[in-house]
Amino acid sequence: MNNATTDIRPVAVDLRDERLQVRGGVRGTARGLVDRLRSGDLVAFPVVAGLIIIWTVLDTSNPTFLSSANLGNLAMESVPVGVMALGIVCVLLVGQIDLSVGSVSGLAAAGMAVLFVNQGWPWPVAVLAALTSGALIGWFYAQVFNRLGVPTFVITLAGLLSFLGIQLGVLGDRGSINIPFDSTLVHFAQTAYAPAWLSYLLALGAATGHFLSGRAHARERSREGLSAHPLRLIALRSGALLALLEFAVWYLNRARGIGWMYVAFVALVVSVHYVLSRTKWGRALYAVGGNAEAARRAGINVRRVYTAALVGCTTLAALGGVLAAARLASANQSSGGGDVNLNAIAAAVIGGASLFGGRGTAFSALLGITVIQSISSGLTLLSLNSAYRFAVTGAVLLLAVALDSVARRSRVSHGRG
Repeated sequence: MNNATTDIRPVAVDLRDERLQVRGGVRGTARGLVDRLRSGDLVAFPVVAGLIIIWTVLDTSNPTFLSSANLGNLAMESVPVGVMALGIVCVLLVGQIDLSVGSVSGLAAAGMAVLFVNQGWPWPVAVLAALTSGALIGWFYAQVFNRLGVPTFVITLAGLLSFLGIQLGVLGDRGSINIPFDSTLVHFAQTAYAPAWLSYLLALGAATGHFLSGRAHARERSREGLSAHPLRLIALRSGALLALLEFAVWYLNRARGIGWMYVAFVALVVSVHYVLSRTKWGRALYAVGGNAEAARRAGINVRRVYTAALVGCTTLAALGGVLAAARLASANQSSGGGDVNLNAIAAAVIGGASLFGGRGTAFSALLGITVIQSISSGLTLLSLNSAYRFAVTGAVLLLAVALDSVARRSRVSHGRG
């Protein structure tokens, strides 16, 4: 073999290689962020900008919209569908869809109510049984998808109809089961609020966790020879997050404060975000969604990843159904019906999860459901009927998908895939 050939070392192809991008300091990081936006990596900027515009317009039309009491109620109302949207994010990441989250949530709510109220089971056992039923449904979906190759669109569409029928059968002739108002479930979903002093500490803990996580991530990237955010920028971002959270806590505490159910929802979002971004399973999800065949050749068990995503989605749908029933203190024939399915899917997409797979974060569910619930709450305060709400939500959804399509083209043209 020619010595000249063997002496050639691998070199970076172009400046897309992060090792050749010398961007020190805050200014260099800001320049890198601009480059990411120009290449189609929009992060959460469009949805945050859209949320600011929606809040400004709605508050101008009705000053009650941004009151502490309304925002606190808006947060609590967004939790059940937000939890379902979190599951939708998981299946969208692997390039699939679940159209049955509404029916699964309704069936879980009905089953929990029957076991808890009619059969007298302890509520934790009844809730666990509901979550188990959701997980089994996801496992069944995965077996049909992996072994028979039936598209998840068809599988979950069939599930939507089938589980709606089972839900009606479980509820029986009465069609409705009331959950006692003095039960722990209803108290948690309606009247349990965090003490003011504790909510300030939770905000401080979230900002501290953001700083420690960012510093550890930067050190890990530095050890691998990749570009990393400087410590000053991480501290600046954490300080801004702390100021924002403490202000939000102070503002909401002027009314009833922050409900424990919303605190649990945010904690769930942060936990799923950690799993998606910092674990091998999470990276496998993104890899399969980006290119399933390439992921398989890289040694990833693609079938197992699909199974985990579908099981996670249906389990979260069941949890959302239980929380919705607790919020209403009732499980009935309309549980999980109406626009629940559409709102859960729309929230994930509006929040930034890509329909093409491989892109999105857990915070997509939080941001997306905040947008949808803001539209619903604002139009209700303006005494406008559901026709306007559906029309506005549909327009926002179309805009989000259009932005995703344009960003995807830009990423392809910049070689980011």
